[in-house]
Amino acid sequence: MSHPVSLTPRPLGNTGLIVSPLCIGCAPLGNMPDTFAYEVGEERALQTIRAVFSDSVNFLDTAASYGDGESERRIGLVLRELGGLPAGFVLASKADRDLHTGEFSGEQMRRSVERSLRLLGVDQIQLLYLHDPEHISFEQAMAPGGPVEVLQRCQQEGLIAHLGVAGGPIDLMTRFVETDLFEAAISHNRYTLLNTDADAFWNVCLQHNVAAVNAAPYGSGILAKGPTAYPRYMYSEASEDMLARARQIEALCQHYNVPLAAAALQFSLRDPRITATVVGITRPERLAETVSFAQFPIPQELWTALAAL
Repeated sequence: MSHPVSLTPRPLGNTGLIVSPLCIGCAPLGNMPDTFAYEVGEERALQTIRAVFSDSVNFLDTAASYGDGESERRIGLVLRELGGLPAGFVLASKADRDLHTGEFSGEQMRRSVERSLRLLGVDQIQLLYLHDPEHISFEQAMAPGGPVEVLQRCQQEGLIAHLGVAGGPIDLMTRFVETDLFEAAISHNRYTLLNTDADAFWNVCLQHNVAAVNAAPYGSGILAKGPTAYPRYMYSEASEDMLARARQIEALCQHYNVPLAAAALQFSLRDPRITATVVGITRPERLAETVSFAQFPIPQELWTALAAL
């Protein structure tokens, strides 16, 4: 057997925040059928959020763009029931472009932060990421009075405690991390059993003392539900080549009696460079199931076989 994955909370880089290595992703709780190909009604979402706040996983991740505020609004409803964010919990959100006009300016970053504070019902966001900067250029993001400068100003004003960056293209994300302006970085869908594009990126995060957060270890669902049940990767139809590889991985896992989702999740959790792994859930019972996948005993032979693929 390979060593069991530790779920002991750990420091999030140099932020001073202590987080569980599992982070609950709240994108699907914003009810985004265009992205995930299914609906999540409000009551189910609220039950799921309540379950998270009564569990040992203390790290939640949302964004202004998830359901255009709907994910934050639903989290805010539960936080109001609880009388605020429970002690010891870390809630991260992300500042986004205007989803209606596409505006991605410094002014829009401030509007985004202020709306997030209002929807969540908190007076400070512990960790806030610049989100999806691929919609503008690195130069536009870093320009005087632009998105990054305004987010730094929000930090100085105490609206946010810590600043991160979250996005897609690895070369772009690398440039942001190399500025040394960010304390945490999220890469999504690029470090899974099917795609390891972010491999070198984690080394860059390590070199710059930036907490590395890996999101979407299931590739948005294919590595949780299987390629037959969910033939999609990164929110669109998966290629034939990818489906073939997913079927090979699934067959290997079946051979070793390991759930595909357990191998996919632990692939990220067992990497010492990664501080936390973000997994989206949409039902209360998925929480215990995710924790059990994280702790499922996996033989070293399966990791060897997967690496050979």
